[in-house]
Amino acid sequence: MKHYNIPVFISHFGCPNSCVFCNQKKITGIETDVTTDELESIIEDYLKTLPKESKKEVAFFGGTFTGISVDLQKSYLGVVKKYIDQGKIDGIRLSTRPDYISHEILFLLKEYGVTTIELGVQSLDADVLKLSGRGYNPEKVFEASSMIKEAGISLGIQLMPGLPGSTNEKDFISAKKVVGIGPDMVRIYPTLVINGTQMEKMYYEGSFVPMTLREAVDRVVPIYAIFEKSGINIIRVGLQPSDDIREEGVIVDGPFHPAFRELVEGEIYSVFLKKKQAEDGDLDIKANEKNISKIVGNKGINRKTFGKNFKISIDNSLSLKEISVNGNLITREEILNGVI
Repeated sequence: MKHYNIPVFISHFGCPNSCVFCNQKKITGIETDVTTDELESIIEDYLKTLPKESKKEVAFFGGTFTGISVDLQKSYLGVVKKYIDQGKIDGIRLSTRPDYISHEILFLLKEYGVTTIELGVQSLDADVLKLSGRGYNPEKVFEASSMIKEAGISLGIQLMPGLPGSTNEKDFISAKKVVGIGPDMVRIYPTLVINGTQMEKMYYEGSFVPMTLREAVDRVVPIYAIFEKSGINIIRVGLQPSDDIREEGVIVDGPFHPAFRELVEGEIYSVFLKKKQAEDGDLDIKANEKNISKIVGNKGINRKTFGKNFKISIDNSLSLKEISVNGNLITREEILNGVI
């Protein structure tokens, strides 16, 4: 059954910290908090258009939900609970910080029908967390993740490769530690310099240098591969290209691309195909039609890279987990192994 989020942005309200990378108003485009009447209106509008035979979660994004007052949490959750009780909504998804999770908080969230909690982890390197102004240590992430899983709530984790003090190795080690936690889903957001943040000041002072687009793709590729190999659902790669984030001056610098995931997928195949070309010369590729665009790459980059040696055709007898190259069957796992 297809899943849909009904997104509700509650702005920066509830967050106790000012992380160096964050200007939440710029990221969400919302400057005021949603009233309960507005929340109900948002849900009603979405229910008019979403298929009845689908899974629907109201998703509170943009702030630290469990950092707002308990009364306000109950007000928001109570509105959604009515729709859950009526069978119109299947659950509630929210995002928060690892240090704003407790057994008491989880008891409240379960009572109101929360089904998914996404933790803004960003990194599991102590130095990177400190330099980014996160205000907690990696142990807090492990503790919060364990409590969420024990409560029977689906766990999501968000990582931000390229934060101050990070390296390829540190970000990959963070990803491996996330695999050890065993979340149900992950989001990967390469770090951008956003207008009005402390990071913008660091950028102009020269104390922080963001990744280039090429560097970001190379850094994310093995992270993406290890998550996929571990069976963790990768629900987003790269910041969503909303209208507000595209406004001139919002992104000061950094590896933003509207199809960042496509770049990562294309590079995974490019690394593999370069090895095959070195071995065989020609590249006669057959794949399921749903994999063709990934193999060809964003704007046909791999077709351009390999030129006349690159031939690709559809063979729907092949599954999504395999391709044929020069008559040899190659599994997706073999391809992923080549980039880790």
